[in-house]
Amino acid sequence: MSNLYFIIPELFISLSVMALLVLGVFKNNSSKIIFYLSCLIILVSLAINLNINITQTIFLFNNSYLVDQLSLFIKSIIMISAFFVMFCSYNYVRVNNILKIEYPILILCSLLGMLVMISSNDLIVFYIGLELQSLALYVLASFNRDNILSSESGLKYFVLSALSSGLLLYGCSLIYGFSNSTNFNEISQNFNFEYGVIFGMVFVIVGLAFKISAVPFHMWAPDVYQGSPTSVTVLFAILPKIAALTVFIKFLYGPFINLFEEWQAIIIFLSVASMILGAVAAIGQKNLKRLIAYSSISHMGYALAGLTTGTNQGIQSSIIYLIIYLIMNLAFFSCLFMLKRKDKFYENIEDLSGLSKKHPILALSFLIILFSLAGIPPLAGFFAKFYIFMAVIQKEMYFLAIVGLLATVIAAFYYLRVIKIIYFDPEQEKFDTAMSLGLKLTLILSTSAILMYFLNPNFLNKYITNILVI
Repeated sequence: MSNLYFIIPELFISLSVMALLVLGVFKNNSSKIIFYLSCLIILVSLAINLNINITQTIFLFNNSYLVDQLSLFIKSIIMISAFFVMFCSYNYVRVNNILKIEYPILILCSLLGMLVMISSNDLIVFYIGLELQSLALYVLASFNRDNILSSESGLKYFVLSALSSGLLLYGCSLIYGFSNSTNFNEISQNFNFEYGVIFGMVFVIVGLAFKISAVPFHMWAPDVYQGSPTSVTVLFAILPKIAALTVFIKFLYGPFINLFEEWQAIIIFLSVASMILGAVAAIGQKNLKRLIAYSSISHMGYALAGLTTGTNQGIQSSIIYLIIYLIMNLAFFSCLFMLKRKDKFYENIEDLSGLSKKHPILALSFLIILFSLAGIPPLAGFFAKFYIFMAVIQKEMYFLAIVGLLATVIAAFYYLRVIKIIYFDPEQEKFDTAMSLGLKLTLILSTSAILMYFLNPNFLNKYITNILVI
């Protein structure tokens, strides 16, 4: 029973999913109740998770599952994100007729898979968590069955993700074959730099790179982001990225820290390619969701740059980058949910034309968010990039820092182009002003966090330094 204490959040979400399924079947028209109950379940799970106090790493179930301060912290971040994603998207889900009982339940299943992934200390447990997350996301991507783009995005994501899962599973089998174990602790002790293990590690990195849409495994992201319902796109943009990058950290700095030189070159390539392609390819985009897809590819490149250093400071800067990236995306999609006119949501860049004339506060929010995404001081996005560059330069990896700076300059062009359209192009018909409280609150909190971060930029540094033990 003492083991179960440390996994109460996961158990609570599992039991809640089963209870909600039963409720949905036996009670007619219960989709709204289930949606609100799902939000409550996430909050209760978060409270339980925050209440777990540990001073050392706890290994559970024959060392296949671990709970440490880093995993507890990332789980809390993911649960907070999931809550705000649901909180701000309710109006969109209701208007687009995708508020069905399965929708919030699938989000909970995906969330559960991410929590399992983050705490996994075994290749089998990690794969179970990954597939639980992915299977729910396949369905969510194609949830709007009346929209051909949504159906196409779900199919595209399923086919390409199945391919990446196959590669990842093949990598896991190679690692098991050459190290005689699936446990992370034992893998690091059992192998003697055999080529089979290195090949296996490369295949696992490929699978994880797909999940964070790093180049050249990014091909699914723009189409899936555009075709999925916007409430699902915001999930794709935030939650799987945080979970997969955390697994990257635990995987590379755990069983494969002895192969640092081998995997460092791979991560540098992924980082450089993602930063450059994400910055260049976004220039020609006309859809805001496609734009943010390429933007997220570029941002993942910066986050990976921190991992290439092999230092605590590098890992710390990557985690801080992820948290700030999360807040910026949450704010951006909150603005996107406000572009509604006569029960139709708009998502093209040209729809923002002259927005500042009739919606000055929404235009100001866009301005702050886009400046932050571009990395302009003194907004939070600047500090995210600053910490990454500092960690990279400290290790004398000047090429990576120069590529990052060039990519930042190129990316600034398409962010500034959107701002120019908002403030200087001819105005269009006014958008609806009636918005849900959850949407307004999410936008206010996230934009304020971006704007006020410079007042105490070191508080995240200090906290993560205390919990990070690699």
